[in-house]
Amino acid sequence: MRLRNYVIIIFTVFVGLSANSQDIHFSQFYMSPLNLNPALTGVMNCNTRFVANYRNQWAQVLGSNAYNTYSVSYDQKVPVGRSDYFGIGGSFFGDVAGASRFGTQHGSLSVSYSKKMGGYRKKSHYLVIGTEAALANRGIRQDNLQWGSQHDGNGGFDGSLPTLENIERYNFLFGDISAGLLWFSVLDNNTNFYVGGAFHHLNQPNQSFYPGVFEPLASRFTFHAGGQFLVRNRISLIPNILMMFQGPHREFNLGSSLRFAMGNSRNGGQSWQAGGWLRAGTQENGGAHLDAIVLATRFDFDSYGIGFSYDVNVSSLSNVSYGNGAFEFSLVYTICGPENRGVYCPRF
Repeated sequence: MRLRNYVIIIFTVFVGLSANSQDIHFSQFYMSPLNLNPALTGVMNCNTRFVANYRNQWAQVLGSNAYNTYSVSYDQKVPVGRSDYFGIGGSFFGDVAGASRFGTQHGSLSVSYSKKMGGYRKKSHYLVIGTEAALANRGIRQDNLQWGSQHDGNGGFDGSLPTLENIERYNFLFGDISAGLLWFSVLDNNTNFYVGGAFHHLNQPNQSFYPGVFEPLASRFTFHAGGQFLVRNRISLIPNILMMFQGPHREFNLGSSLRFAMGNSRNGGQSWQAGGWLRAGTQENGGAHLDAIVLATRFDFDSYGIGFSYDVNVSSLSNVSYGNGAFEFSLVYTICGPENRGVYCPRF
């Protein structure tokens, strides 16, 4: 119990003081395309896409103060000429964590352009460039903050005691700019691969709660790659890799899933898939550690894609989390319309 209380205090301090140094992340990053890379805007085999994501993390340790993240997005592609596309979209995400209710609300608009670099109707290679502009709000709940001067050192707390901190603003707005690139190749209905990169927070907006103090939000570089490869009739291997670099923080995700096509469509009009990923990162002292094993499943039925994942915590925090990390739910809905240009891109 004493160790559990220490962990809660550490998490509360981390959220209240330094959580602004790292962005949100989803284990099902492949089902949250606009949060992953603005170049993925409009990259789909249908015309319109709606996406919703929800993540709950560390409930075993923090209880009602657990991390909660939600996201919704809309995007569509617009044909240009015989084989190119514009993509336009918008997204919104919210994130709240810890006893201080440190929260972020982030709304953005993104555009992309997909240029066909070679191939023909059922085999194609595309280069995509995208950009995003956003307005965000960050804030904390001042009535829930606790300071060292209010603790007696023996576990006692008195909220009426004076604090040594004087925060002059508890909410602030900031603008945010991101850009990305993507290359993908479609070889046939069941074989494709892609590789992409994105720069988030190009303008490094100020994150300080104190007027006159500049604390930039570190730019984040994201590298991601994946594909689909038919291994036998109706069964495909879908590997993915994701690496994110932001300030001193590093995160690496590596894994794969198997997709089982059902019904009459070998291309996955109806399919079920299951797989696992390893997520590793860096510690404050510069060392590396294995954070979680992610178990995930997804079911696609015509216009709907439903995903569920669970993070099994394997870091040192598992002493109090008992392996309970996070659960995540994703929903994708697409509208195809009358356009029929053959297979255009991988499925996200």
